[in-house]
Amino acid sequence: MAKQRKVTAVWARIGIYAFLLAAAAFFLLPLYVMLTTSFKSMEEIRLGQIFALPSAPSFDAWRAAWSEACTGVSCEGVRGGFWNSVAIAVPSVVLPILLGAVNGYALSWWKPRGGEWLFGILMLGAFIPIQVMIYPLVKLEAALGIYSSLPGIVVVHLVFAMPIMTLLFRNYYAGLPAELFKAARVDGGGFWRIFVQLVLPMSTPMLIVAAIMQITGVWNDYILGLTFAGRENQPMTVQLNNVINTTTGERLYNLNMAATILTSAVPLLVYLISGRWFVRGIAAGAVK
Repeated sequence: MAKQRKVTAVWARIGIYAFLLAAAAFFLLPLYVMLTTSFKSMEEIRLGQIFALPSAPSFDAWRAAWSEACTGVSCEGVRGGFWNSVAIAVPSVVLPILLGAVNGYALSWWKPRGGEWLFGILMLGAFIPIQVMIYPLVKLEAALGIYSSLPGIVVVHLVFAMPIMTLLFRNYYAGLPAELFKAARVDGGGFWRIFVQLVLPMSTPMLIVAAIMQITGVWNDYILGLTFAGRENQPMTVQLNNVINTTTGERLYNLNMAATILTSAVPLLVYLISGRWFVRGIAAGAVK
C-alpha cells in the first residue's frame, strides 16, 4: 500500500512538472521568436525558418529601432518615446501610491465622517470602463487647459489608479495590529506623524506591490497616452504603433521585433528584479 502511494506521488509530481514545462514553453515561445527574429537579417527572415537561431546575429535592427525608425514624419526611433514614458511614469507612479496610502490609512484607522461613502464611490470607480470616461475627461481637461500635456496625462493616470491603490492599502493596513495605533495615539502621535513614522516603514511590501502594478499599467498604456499626452509627449507604446504602421515597402520584421522588445523591457525588468517582493506583498494582504 505504501509502495503504491509512493508510485502515485511520483507520477503526480511528473505530471505537475510536465504541465509547468508545457505552460512555460507556451508563454516563452513568442518571446523566443521575437528575440531570434530581431537578430536576423531580412534575407534570413525571408527563408521562413521562424524557430531557427540567427546564423549571423546582428544588432543593426536594435540600433535602427532605437534611433532611426520612422514614427510618422519623424525618423528618430523609439528613443524619444522612452524618455516621454519615463516622464509620464515617474509622477504617475509616485503620486497615486502616496495618495492611495494616505487614503487607505485614513479609511482603515481614522474613520473620517463619510469615509464609507467615499470608499464605496472609489470602488465603484474601479469598475467603470476607461473608454466610458475618456470623453468627459477630454472635455474637463480642455476646460482646465491641461489637455494634450504632461500634467494632463498624469492627472488621468492618477484618477484611474486611485480606486485600486486605496483598496490595496486599506486592506493591508486593516490587517496591522490595532495596539500599535492605540499606543501611538496615547504617546501623542497625530495623523501625519503616525503615518510617516509608524505606518510607512511597515508598508514596504505593499509599496513594492503597488509600484509594480502602477509601473506596468502606466508603461503599457496605449489609449490614454494616445488621447491625453499630446504629440510632444507620446509614450513609447504610441511610438511603437507608429513604427509598425508607418512602414513603407517591405515590412522590416526584425526592426519591429526589436522595437517591441525595447518597449516592453522596463516592465519585464521590474518583474524580474522585484518579483519576490511582489509575492511577499500579495501574501501580506494585498488581496484580502
